[in-house]
Amino acid sequence: MDERTAGTSSSGGSRTGRNLPAAIAVGVVLGALVLGTLYTIKELFLLVLVGAVGVGVLELIKAFDTRDIKVPAVPVLAGLVAMQAGAYWGGPMWLLATFALSALVLLVWRMFSDGTDGYVRDATASVFTLFYPAMLSAFAALMLEAEDGHHRVVIFIAVTVASDIGGYIAGVLFGRHKMTVISPKKTWEGFAGSVIACVAVGGWLVVWLLGGEIWQGALIGALAALLATVGDLIESMIKRDLGIKDLGTILPGHGGLMDRLDSLVTTLVPAWLLMTLFF
Repeated sequence: MDERTAGTSSSGGSRTGRNLPAAIAVGVVLGALVLGTLYTIKELFLLVLVGAVGVGVLELIKAFDTRDIKVPAVPVLAGLVAMQAGAYWGGPMWLLATFALSALVLLVWRMFSDGTDGYVRDATASVFTLFYPAMLSAFAALMLEAEDGHHRVVIFIAVTVASDIGGYIAGVLFGRHKMTVISPKKTWEGFAGSVIACVAVGGWLVVWLLGGEIWQGALIGALAALLATVGDLIESMIKRDLGIKDLGTILPGHGGLMDRLDSLVTTLVPAWLLMTLFF
């Protein structure tokens, strides 16, 4: 979820180069889909999750292929489904077991597909894709399994989205000092906006939805701001290393699914852990 800082305008978009009306419309639709499934039948949300992460996996596979790195889609997607099901119906041990088994399948699959040349390269990229984003996303299923899991997922998503929105607004209005050359559009002012937005949203929602303390929600929000930024930078590193500008274009105003998932998957595990400890 890239923060945009002030810059020149582009056709059909805001002065930041982002098609803001399209981005807002897509965000509203995605939000309605998430809330509608979470608060009706939890298993429907799992299907939405698997579908979204599955598209993100395919985007990564296509990106790797630009450098002739071969990642087999079928076993990775099968592993994604197995890990989500294992996490939701079996818990952490089943998630770990299905991840290990899926990784082994990938190593064996590559052994019999393209010969010895490039085995380590392809196998490493395959297990990486199985872990990021497939395995990390399964912690949403762990979070959902709790009786109040729908509230926990909403909090986790809301603080991560708040990081994007707070960073975007602060970056556009006040962004002057660049954070890192990895993602030149990120600024320290934008990061401060992310932290403020995440802490506020986290404190509010934890008290309202889970009956917790403000400091608990603020801590979850502050951690989300940090890790959402880390998620952005990880994806930027992947794109720079592969020499590509975008991983996908499926979402108008946003880019690909991985552009929405990058911050979410890196925030998921700590958010799950803190909410498990607190509640």
